This record gives sequence, C-alpha cells and structure tokens, in this order.
Amino acid sequence: MRPLFLLGLLAFLAAGCHRNKATEVEPSHPTLALSVAPSAVDSIWRKAVSAFREGDWKHARKNFERLNLSFQPGDPRAPQSHFFLAECMLAQGENLQATREFRKVADDYATDSLAPEALLRTGDAYFELWRRPELDPTYGQNALATYQEVVTRFPGTSAAGRAEKRVDELNDMFAYKSYKSALYYYRLKAYDSAILYLKDLLSNYPKSAIAGEALVKLVHSYHKIGYQEDLKDTCDYLHQYHPEQHGADDVCPKPSPGSS
Repeated sequence: MRPLFLLGLLAFLAAGCHRNKATEVEPSHPTLALSVAPSAVDSIWRKAVSAFREGDWKHARKNFERLNLSFQPGDPRAPQSHFFLAECMLAQGENLQATREFRKVADDYATDSLAPEALLRTGDAYFELWRRPELDPTYGQNALATYQEVVTRFPGTSAAGRAEKRVDELNDMFAYKSYKSALYYYRLKAYDSAILYLKDLLSNYPKSAIAGEALVKLVHSYHKIGYQEDLKDTCDYLHQYHPEQHGADDVCPKPSPGSS
C-alpha cells in the first residue's frame, strides 16, 4: 500500500532542500549519540532521502532517527522525517513501531499536509497485521477504528476516500469471519448457534460480499429446524436484495406466474 505520491514528494524534497557543504559532526555526549550538529542537518537529510529513494531502509532509518533528534523547532522537514522513518519501519516489518511514528505525524503535526496520509498509513500498518480473518481480529479492529478516524478528522481528502474503501474491505473480512463461525456450527448441526452468527453478520455487514451467501445458508438453517415464518421472511429479503445470488432459487423457489 505504499502511496505513489511518495516518489513525487521525494523529488520535490530533493530539489528544495538547502545545498550546503556542512559535514557530519558526532556529539560527544553518550546520551546524544544519534543527534547531529545543526550545521550537519542538511547533509544528513540528503543522505536519508537518498537512501530512502534507493530502498536502503537500514541507512535511511538511521539517518531519519538522527534527524528527529536534531531538527530545530519549527523545521518543516520534521513531519516528513517522522513519516519516512515510519515507512522504513513498515518496510522492515516493524508495523507497531511504524504506527507510533505515523500517529505522531497525524497528531503532533495535525495541520501539516502529511497528517491525513500519516493517519491512513497508521491504519494500513495495523491492517497488514490482520490478513487472515480466522486470526485474532484485534489488529483488524484497530485498523477499522483508525480508518474511520481518517474519514472523521479529514473529510474530503484523498486519504479519507481511500480510508472508506479500506473500511469496506475490512467489513468484508469481519463478515467472512462471522460466516466461517456460522459454518462451523452448521456442520455440527447446532443450527440455532449458526443462525445467531448469520443474523449478526447480516445485521452488522448487510453490504458485505458474503451477505447473499449468508442469506442462503440462513434459509437452509431455518429449513433444518422448521422455522417457517422466519424462512419466508428471509426468502422475501433474499429475492428482493440478492436476486442473482447463486442458490437463491433453489432454497427459495419463486412462485410461478398465476399461482395463488
């Protein structure tokens, strides 16, 4: 999910940075081992951006970490540095550390143009940790909450539009997780439990990709335990909102024309 705009942003940064001949100076104090002298900041910035562009995450990360300890207050590169540091961490598989850096940009530099994108990338970092619906959904829930925050805090932005699409994708995954649980109970012939999961799915994720299939399975479950009234209502709903769903006509035959 690496944004394409990063390439353009990097080109802009490379062209707009100050060009000086300052050399890197290492501070002697052990607690400031990562920081650099103010005169060396521009030089380290160019090194960091160059390494990032080349996909050298290790050296880019090291230099961005040093810069984050060295920027003067108000330096406009600070949010960019935290953002690129987070991208390095994400590329190295350190997603949770990346979320903290992305979140710092979104919260500490909330008026910066990178803030919406940083919050979106926070959600992406969580999302990448939950790619299999059968796993613990905690990271998926964190991602969902973060994407919803993007939409709320930064309405009308490109990041908000992409966050809405991610929400739909996550909802499909949550719905599929519920469907798998329903199938488990259905196979055990615990139809009442299967019905509870299916109804919960349809209530919370009515527009999910699995909704039509869940309705068909719900009708099957009602057939198994003889809930005729619920069966009829579900069939009516299935024909109205998912008329093309595979298997719908098999479990809920449409009345023939002219029949009473």
